[in-house]
Amino acid sequence: MVAVPSVRVGSPITHDKLTVFPLYLESRVSPHYRLSEEALADGTAVVEEVSEGGSVPNLAVDNKGDTLVLFVEGQELRGAKQNRVLNTSVLIAAKAKTVLPVSCVEQGRWRYVSKQFASSEYYSSSKLRKVLKKSVTDSTLSGGGHGSDQSAVWGEVKRQMNSLGSTSDTMAMADTMTSHKPTIDRHIANVAYADGAAGLAVAVGGKLVSVDLFDAPETCKKVWPRIISGMAMDAMEEQNTATISTADVTSAVESLKTEPWQAVPAAGAGEEQRSESARWHGSVLTLNGNLVHGSLVAV
Repeated sequence: MVAVPSVRVGSPITHDKLTVFPLYLESRVSPHYRLSEEALADGTAVVEEVSEGGSVPNLAVDNKGDTLVLFVEGQELRGAKQNRVLNTSVLIAAKAKTVLPVSCVEQGRWRYVSKQFASSEYYSSSKLRKVLKKSVTDSTLSGGGHGSDQSAVWGEVKRQMNSLGSTSDTMAMADTMTSHKPTIDRHIANVAYADGAAGLAVAVGGKLVSVDLFDAPETCKKVWPRIISGMAMDAMEEQNTATISTADVTSAVESLKTEPWQAVPAAGAGEEQRSESARWHGSVLTLNGNLVHGSLVAV
C-alpha cells in the first residue's frame, strides 16, 4: 500500500470519444517543486545529451536552482540529436546533476538541431504510455533500471502515425501531433481543467485508459492540457461511443491504494514504487512518504 490521500471523483467532462473525470483531494498542499516546463523555459534546469556522441535512452539534466524540479512521465522533450519522452516521473534535487531515463520518439534523426532540449506542449498518448509503463516496470522490477523497449516505442509511434494518416521525414511523434493540432486543441478546449482538481481519470470510447494523481491542484492545472493532448490522439482513432460510470472510476482510483506495489530505486530524488496487475501498469513517486505523482495505465 502506498501513501495515497483520500480522493473524490468529480463529474465527467466529455468531448467526442474522450471523457475526463476530475479527481479532488480532501486536503490541499502547495507543491515543493517546480515543473520542468517552467525550469527549462527560464534556464534554471538544462537538459542535454549525456555526451557529444549522445545516448538514446539517457539525457543529462542539471538543476541549477534551489528547488526540486519535476519531470512527468510521458512528457516530450524536443531538440538536440532527437526528440525523447520521459520513461517515468523524476524529481531532480536542487543544485544536482543526474541522468533522465528517456525513449526516442523520432527514429529517423540522429543529428543536432540544438544543444539543449526544450519542453514540448504535448505528452504521450495512452497507447504509447502503456508501452512505456509496461516495459519500464518490467525492467525496474527485474533490477534493470528505467529502460524501455525502444523498438516497441518506435513501433507505436509509427502505428499511430499511419493510423491517423500523418507523415514525417524523421518518423517524429511531434509531426503526427502537429498535423492534428486543430483537433487536439478542440479536445483541450472542450475538456478544460476543472478548478481544484489534483488529478484526472481518462476514458476513451468507454474504456478507462489512465489515472494520474498529483499532490497539488497547481501541478495538475499546468499538466492537464498536456496530458489531454496525448489522449486526444487515441480518441481520434476510437470508434466506440460507449461511456463509463463514476463508480468504475472510483474503483480504479482505489487501485492506487490496493495495487501490489513493490519498491524500486527512484530515478532521481524521492521514492518510487511500481506495480503490475491484471488491469493496470502502475507507478507512484513519493517524497518523504508523501505523494508527488501516482499513475495507472490500462493493460
